[in-house]
Order: sequence, then structure tokens, then C-alpha cells
Amino acid sequence: MVAMKITDVMKIINAAMMLLLLALMAAISTASADEQTYIVRMDKTKITNTYSSLVSSTKPWHQAVLDSLIDVSSMEATPPELLYSYETALSGFAAKLSSKQLESLKNMDGFMSAVPNKMLSLHTTRSPLFLGLTGMKGEKGPWSGSNLHSDVIIGVVDSGIWPEHVSFRDHGLSPVPERWRGTCEKGTKFSPSNCNKKLIGARYFYGGYLAAGEKINETNEYVSTRDASGHGTHTASTAGGNFVEQANLFGVANGSAAGMRYTARIAAYKVCWPGCSTIDILTAMMKAIEDGVDVLTLSLGSTSEAVPYWQDYLAIASYFAFKSGIFVAFSAGNSGPWAYTAVNTAPWIMTVAASTIDRSFPAIIKLGNGETFEGSSFYTGKALKGLPIVYGKTAGVTGAAHCIPGTLNPKLVKGKLVICEPGDEYMTQSERGEQVKLAGAAGILVMSTAGEDLANEPHVLPDILLGTSSSKAVIKYVNSTKAPIGTIVFKGTTYGNRAPKLAAFSSRGPNLAGPDVIKPDITAPGVDILAAWPAETSPSTLESDKRRVSFNIVSGTSMSCPHVSGIAALIKSKHKDWSPAAIKSALMTTAYTIDNKGKPISDLKSHALATPFGIGSGHVDPIKASDPGLIYDITADDYISYLCSLKYNESQIALFEEGFIECKKEQLAMQPGDLNYPSFAVNFNRKARNVTITYKRTVTNVGIPKSTYKVSVEAPKGAYVIVRPKVLSFKKLNQKLSYKVSFIGLSRKKPVVNSAFGSLMWVSGNYRVKVPLQ
Repeated sequence: MVAMKITDVMKIINAAMMLLLLALMAAISTASADEQTYIVRMDKTKITNTYSSLVSSTKPWHQAVLDSLIDVSSMEATPPELLYSYETALSGFAAKLSSKQLESLKNMDGFMSAVPNKMLSLHTTRSPLFLGLTGMKGEKGPWSGSNLHSDVIIGVVDSGIWPEHVSFRDHGLSPVPERWRGTCEKGTKFSPSNCNKKLIGARYFYGGYLAAGEKINETNEYVSTRDASGHGTHTASTAGGNFVEQANLFGVANGSAAGMRYTARIAAYKVCWPGCSTIDILTAMMKAIEDGVDVLTLSLGSTSEAVPYWQDYLAIASYFAFKSGIFVAFSAGNSGPWAYTAVNTAPWIMTVAASTIDRSFPAIIKLGNGETFEGSSFYTGKALKGLPIVYGKTAGVTGAAHCIPGTLNPKLVKGKLVICEPGDEYMTQSERGEQVKLAGAAGILVMSTAGEDLANEPHVLPDILLGTSSSKAVIKYVNSTKAPIGTIVFKGTTYGNRAPKLAAFSSRGPNLAGPDVIKPDITAPGVDILAAWPAETSPSTLESDKRRVSFNIVSGTSMSCPHVSGIAALIKSKHKDWSPAAIKSALMTTAYTIDNKGKPISDLKSHALATPFGIGSGHVDPIKASDPGLIYDITADDYISYLCSLKYNESQIALFEEGFIECKKEQLAMQPGDLNYPSFAVNFNRKARNVTITYKRTVTNVGIPKSTYKVSVEAPKGAYVIVRPKVLSFKKLNQKLSYKVSFIGLSRKKPVVNSAFGSLMWVSGNYRVKVPLQ
């Protein structure tokens, strides 16, 4: 044998160590890629019995469980990481786990479920007057006198709040309610002193966001409850912002701004950075329940994704809030006008669609061929007269039609009007406008392809937003003319327009998760809503935009949701003993479906009539909702029976009611449509002939003690409706009476493909208690 040199041996050893290191790094990388964050539910009684010897004052049961997973495999790179623990209404925790750790957890006695973390997205001056909210200056109305002397607390789960804004001043408010258990957490540019008698709580949650692999950019974000995006400030002031005179954006929409319940207290829970983790949202909601809020408003959600309610932890958290007497409202989403896009559809949630108010910001474009079209613009400067219009190839390279960065040619667009269409890439209107300005154009023509919505944004250059039909006409003219030109005139603010109209972007039903419940529930103002804005955020949210404003105009179901939340707070202040379901019923049964011109509410998708799949029961009416006559009340037990009727098993229902054993025989026999909900959704088999489906409802008298109600029915096309009894006679307040409704599917030569709608209304004097039929 030939003896090896020391240097050769060292080379072999170094090579081996390098290979070992690479293998270790690969294992770590694989383990890291394998990790995911979960919301874990466990039966606390079984867990504490199993790990009683490990639990101590310094190590709670959550940590004891996770510690037991550390030695699951010698290849595990990192131990499980606890993010949040839940001790009160919901027993469990949020943690980052590997797949092997998760499998080991599932084998533990007491394991119930583990749901992966998901990232969600964030989904007024004139609107109070449009809604009939008066009483500020001595006149009678829901804002007058003793109606305001209460301490309703609205919890806003969103992107934070700008505490110094005038909308959150506490002038004239009484001390913070003694029942309040919340706090104001310290963070970047936020201290407890930023809270007052108006803004009484401020918390922030980002554990789930970071665990999802996201990072907080501290150059343009605050690691505190302070709002950088503007979304949370806008929604908070819409729900409960104080009264502010001479609010406007660049001089348009000038007037007095106020939240729907402008003397309410506000507690801000920041969960969006800007993405929003379901784990952080869940944790914020559970903390808000502990803190003692009366109303929760959440203008956020996923794209349409139908999952059972037992897999939806925002639905589960909302159920715990409902059990605690808290009214919960969510936005329906901005994925319209397509069907089956509504989200946040659990029946104990108020799901809110978006519609217009009677204010607009018209701009007129006149083309070289003499045609004129009306659009929308917040720009208030001089008209742009006789300028060339460029589009697509005449403006730049491929992608110029969508104004994608780098596609516009300054030599082709300078001093001209540029057409921008929406595309598959995610860009806001304002971002497209920024590209047009950078290329040196004089103005932008924003085209729409999804309806006649004129929900605009505050552009950085003169603009006009056109609906789908006008957009097609303008593009047709440009493509058929060698030298197309246009003149844009800006008209400022106008009032008295036909309204409301359902926004095309507003998400629609049917309800995939629960087809026996019509969703959305209701619609409210959500187009071009003026509300508070952070002092250091531009109105377009673009970094290049150096403008600063106190109020901004924004559109979305994010804006309609806090309108309803604030109105719920207003009703809560008048009817302190009403349950969340009673308040919800009052809002739904008094909603209207006729606009301010005496016509049925239309849909901006195509100017056709809006249906309950778009507007639910109709447009919210706070005046009538405060005195509805009858209510359809629902208890937590009713909802458990409903879950049983959906054939959820015991372990699934136990996620809502800890300690739940099994569904009773009568609960299993219940139809989902028997839930005492203020609407009826009847799903006949498309080939059905003369099939009868009967549902029961119970109403409670909250109007006149001795009163008689008679039924009036408008049957859906293709069905016959029988109501028994046809008369309800009440002898006292809070008396409950029941009725049954039979739906008979009429014999047809062809199966029904589309849904048909009708209504059922109980009438007594001035009371009209109406529910939709589908």
C-alpha cells in the first residue's frame, strides 16, 4: 500500500465535511420549504390531562404540546414555532409546523383540526344625507338628542388608523366606558397617548403575515396600529368618524363628513401589511371579543373560494362574536359582475354589497366625429381641447394598450390623450395613469370592460373614466380614424342623479357555501365615497404622487361594509337588548328595492334590473330599520341546528361549540331552509315537476303591541307560493308567531336554468316587513 500524504488526507476530510454541510443545508432547505403556518384547534381538557406534568405557570399547554413535537424526526431543521394562543372562546393556537410535525400533532389525543394560513386582501360627505341621517342641528332625526348618548364600540379590523385625523377627535364625548377591556399598544410612531375618548383601542398583529414568508417594508409601513395604506382610516371614519365640516377632495364632493354613528367609540385592529393573514385576522377578532366591542367591521376577504363554514376560520370567529352579542359585517368582495363570487357568506355574518349614491363627478369627452360621451373625473382644471388620441400601436409597443410600464413611447404620446384598458396584469387605474404621465402625455382615457361603473381614482394627471359601452365606441372611433382627436370638459360635482345602482364590481351570489341562504344580504353606498385619509399617504397611494389630502374618494365593498356597521351601531344604541340577528333582520326586512326616481334598482353590469344575488334584500334604510315592526330572531342554538342540517359531523360542529356531543334527531331532520333567516332560497331540481317544499319562520313583534299583519306575496316565475296563516295578530310586544311557506314548482316543458325571484311581505299600517324569495 502506498501511504497517503497528510495534505491528501486533509483534502478528503475537507471534501467530506463540505458534502456533509451541503447535505445538511439541503435538509434544512427542504424542511424550511415544507413548513407552513396553521390554525390548530384542540380539545383543551384532553390535552391538559395528557400533558399535565409538563404544564406550568411558565409553560402553558400550547407550548407543552409543541415541545413534544421537537423530536418527531432527527431531520427536522427547526422546532415548531408558536405564533398566537387562544384561551377564551376558542381553544387552540397558531403555529408554524412541518408536515411531519403536523402528522404527529394529528395523532395526539384531543386534536380537532388544522387549517392552513391564507393571505387575504383589503376588498363618505354625501352618503349620510342620502341615507336620511339627520338631526345634527336641532332637527328631528336618528342623530338627534338622546339617540347619541350611548357608548357603542365599533371594532375595525383593517390596515390601522391615523389617530390625529380630525375625524377621530373626542370633543364632547364622555369618558371611556368602564366595561372596556382593551388597550392602546405602543409601536412605530404610535403610543398610548394617541388614543382618546374616541379612539379607545389600538392593537396590531403580524405574526401570521411574517410566517407566510412576507416582509414588512418599514420604509413605507409602520410596525404599529398607525395606518400607511389609508384603507383602515377610510373605513373607520365611514363607520364612526366624528362630524367634520367642509370635507372635500381637491374641491369636489365638498360638504360635511360624518360616520354613520359619529359618536361611537372606535377600536382599531391592524392586520393588513398590506396583505392580510387569516391567522392575524382571527387573532384580532378574538381579541376584540375579549376587549368588549359591540360591532365588528371587516372590509377584507379572499377571492371567491367556496369552503365549508367549518373550514373558514373567519366564519368561526364571527360565530364566537355572534355568541358574545357582537354584530359582525363583512364586505362581499369586488369580484363582480360574475356569479358565485360573493365571499364571507356565513348566515351569522352581514354580507354587504356596494352601490352608488346620487352624487357624481361628470366629465364629457367630445370626439372628432362629433360624438360625445359622459364619464367621470375628480380633476377640476381647464378643459383639454382638440388633442390627438393614441392607443395601442400608435402609443408604443406591445402592452401599450394597457399602459404597462415601459411600453409607452414618449415620442408618440407626448402632449396627447392616451387610452388605457384594463389587462390581466394587476395594476390600478392610478398606476396606469402614472405611466401615462411619465411618458409625457396630457391626459388619460381609462376604459372599462366590466360594466358601466364609473368608480374612479384620484389620478396624477387629467383623466376621464368611461363605462363599457362608451369605451367600445371611443376605441371604434380611434381605430377607424387616421387622426383621431378629442376634447375633455370637467364638470365638478353634481347631485340628484338616479340612485342607487348596483356597482358592477360588487361580488354576486348564489352562495356556494350555503345555497339555502341568499347572499349578499344587503347593499349600501360603496362607489366614490369620501372619508378620512392619512396625512402622509398620497390620495393615489403612489410614491411618486407628492399630493397630500385630509379626505379621499375610494370605491369598493370595503366602503359599503362600514356604512352598514355604523348603522348597526346606531340601531344598537337605540335597542340595547336586541341580538345581532335582530339588528340584522331589521336592516334586511326594511331595505328598499326602488330607487330615488321610483324605478327598480338597476345593475351597472348592463343596466338590467338588480336581483337578490346582487343586492340581497335591497338597499339599507337606517330610518326604517330603527323601527322594523317585526324581526326574525336567531339564537346560537338555531345556528347549531342549521349546521346539523348541513350534515356536518360532530368534530366539525365542535369547532363552533366546544364540548358539542352530537346532533339530535330533530336537528338532523331539519332542512337548511328552515333556519329563521329573513329570506327564502328554494332550490328545486331543474327537472322537478310539481314538487312542494315547505319552510317555517317565526317573527317577533317589536312594533305596536296590538297589531295585525297581512301577507302579500309576489311569487317567483315558475313557482306557486302558499302562506299559512295569511294573517298574524299580535296582542303584545315581543310576542312570537310562526307561519309556513309552501313553494310548489310548476310543471314545465323545459327545465328551469336561471333563478327566479319574488318577495313575501307582512303589512300592518306603515310597517312593511319584506323578505326576498328565490
